[in-house]
Amino acid sequence: MDNRKRHLKHTVICALVAVVVLFLYLNTERQLGSPGAPAYRKHSALPSAAEPQWEDPGPYHVAYPRNYKFIMDDTPTCKTTTPYLILMVPIAPHDVATRDIIRKTWGNETLVQGELVETVFIVGLPGGSDAEQQQEKLKQENQLHHDLIQSNFQDSYHNLTIKTMVMLEWLAEHCASSAFVMKIDSDIVLHVENLVKLLLDLSTPKQNYMTGLVWWHSPVLRNPFIKFYMPRSVIEESEYPPYPLGMAYVMSLDLPAKILGVSHQIKPIYIEDAYLGMCLKRLGIPPTDPPDKAMFLVTPEHPLSDCSLSKVIALMTTSTLQMTSYWERIRQKVRC
Repeated sequence: MDNRKRHLKHTVICALVAVVVLFLYLNTERQLGSPGAPAYRKHSALPSAAEPQWEDPGPYHVAYPRNYKFIMDDTPTCKTTTPYLILMVPIAPHDVATRDIIRKTWGNETLVQGELVETVFIVGLPGGSDAEQQQEKLKQENQLHHDLIQSNFQDSYHNLTIKTMVMLEWLAEHCASSAFVMKIDSDIVLHVENLVKLLLDLSTPKQNYMTGLVWWHSPVLRNPFIKFYMPRSVIEESEYPPYPLGMAYVMSLDLPAKILGVSHQIKPIYIEDAYLGMCLKRLGIPPTDPPDKAMFLVTPEHPLSDCSLSKVIALMTTSTLQMTSYWERIRQKVRC
């Protein structure tokens, strides 16, 4: 009888040990990613203290735990097509009017200099009392256009870094065979032909390339009463690493996976373009100034002259009416 009890006890202990080992194995696999997961996911597991989790990360960081899911993603871009250039537009879920203007203007240019160009919009979850109605409208809009990519983070200005990192996740997973992506804000008019000409130029790098309106020696703002204040407890340095302004920047499509690969080493701040600069610094890849800074205009004097408009790539506008007006002039092939 004693031998039988000892045998039963031994069996139970072995079973418990096996369950614990299996749990630890499955948990490790979940963190590191399955064999078919993107490479950046396989190497991004860190102790939980390395970066903020789902709980409120405070006013200067964002919660980016790398397990947001895509809940709307039936665009053919990078799945049944291989565009040379993807135009990725982060935009508020409710802003249907601006999406429609972009679809009718520069977002409608699909074959430029012989290269395929495709435009998609990325959104998070709508908020407010009418969130369910907004979500239903988004579904209907996507059934019509098939150009919306939605992830299950809360869409807000403070969460722009999350939006950017989720965008990079999607690009790394789907678009490695394409050449370039431009992240472009919804209030920008884009001269697509000038952009493609720049990218096709033999002097433009095809890897480790990011350009836009690059801010060099951008100071970390210490005045707590102004926008973008950042305390020393978050960033000790007096300057941010160089980064292209978030209004519009271009990167070669080897970069999304590389940025994601080092991002787990840097606690994400809510200033999305500055955070990208921090990731680029960790990679040892500085951004590149465009051949002419007049290609990217953040505070232009409106109306822009024909000569200036003929050279521009990305131009910030003050209204969709102004965006449409500039695009019509661009279509007329304005020159100096």
